[in-house]
Amino acid sequence: MKELIKGNEALAESAIIAGCRHYFGYPITPQNEITAYMAKRMPEVGGVFVQAESEVAAINMVFGAAAAGVRVITTTSSPGFSLMQEGVSYIAAAHLPCVLANVMRGGPGLGNIAGSQGDYFQAVKGGGHGDYRLIVLMPAYVQEMIDFTILAFDLADKYLIPVLILTDGIVGQMVEPAEFPKDYKPNFYDKSWALTGAKGRPRNIVRTLWLDDYGVENNNIKLQQKYARIKAEVVMYDEFMTEDAEVIFVAYGTPARICKSITKKLRDQGYKVGTFRLQSAFPFPEYRLMELALEKHVKGFLVVEMSAGQMVEDVRLSVKDYKPVNFYGRMGGVLPEENKIIEYALDMLKGGVEIH
Repeated sequence: MKELIKGNEALAESAIIAGCRHYFGYPITPQNEITAYMAKRMPEVGGVFVQAESEVAAINMVFGAAAAGVRVITTTSSPGFSLMQEGVSYIAAAHLPCVLANVMRGGPGLGNIAGSQGDYFQAVKGGGHGDYRLIVLMPAYVQEMIDFTILAFDLADKYLIPVLILTDGIVGQMVEPAEFPKDYKPNFYDKSWALTGAKGRPRNIVRTLWLDDYGVENNNIKLQQKYARIKAEVVMYDEFMTEDAEVIFVAYGTPARICKSITKKLRDQGYKVGTFRLQSAFPFPEYRLMELALEKHVKGFLVVEMSAGQMVEDVRLSVKDYKPVNFYGRMGGVLPEENKIIEYALDMLKGGVEIH
């Protein structure tokens, strides 16, 4: 049965449903409801809640819990996630599973507490050092905060990788009808690698440092092989009225919701537009975007972001030079204007020049 619930709280309860009993975090707006919710719920379910002294401490607590083989999560917002990057790099290098959430706000610097999307580069291109990646899931609805969080724990355990829930503060603060799964039983994976005490078995080693000539490269090769497998198996996206669209909006999170609404409005007026909504940023749906670019009915793409233009670079790399990729964005927590998106779309339908 559906109930009205805030996005942040939906994410928190979903982590518990997924079998997570360890939360380490530090308060920051606009994700504070998650921390407060976990402070109440974790003792109720026999879990562990620790408000760390900083985001740096929190991510290293996650590292320790993940190495012990338990399901663990930390949540934060943009400046806090910046502070966590060294720890995230260590967790990725150690092939450890965990779930992270960044409920994005305006930046750079402390910025403001309004929802934004300026952390795409940080999430997808690697915020810390080295050649590592995260699986990045991008919910746009409260229901997806539930579904994607539960999925994130399974993906983390399956691939032994940190999984990031990347959403904007608007989705985190939004209250919508949503439904938690009934009789869900968490999927548990073999964790014979975990540091659980070596009595009666050979010792396990979790490491991120190699001092020989080839240790680091060999670990990187294993990481890249894993990422190639993920790219083949985990791509997620949603298409709305793209089957005959001449102009396709490309967006994620809150802007994707705006684009879907505009698609309906322009379709009612006889204009052939559609919306391509990314649900995963890594792996990126590059092959599907290329297929759309090769369709004769497609004149071009309009990427809409709450940033100066970050995801648009990956869209252009995917589409190459087959069709124009235009961009419209707002920064610092300002929502893209519906009238502007419509104006740019109509200009493209008429064969207008590229918009920057």
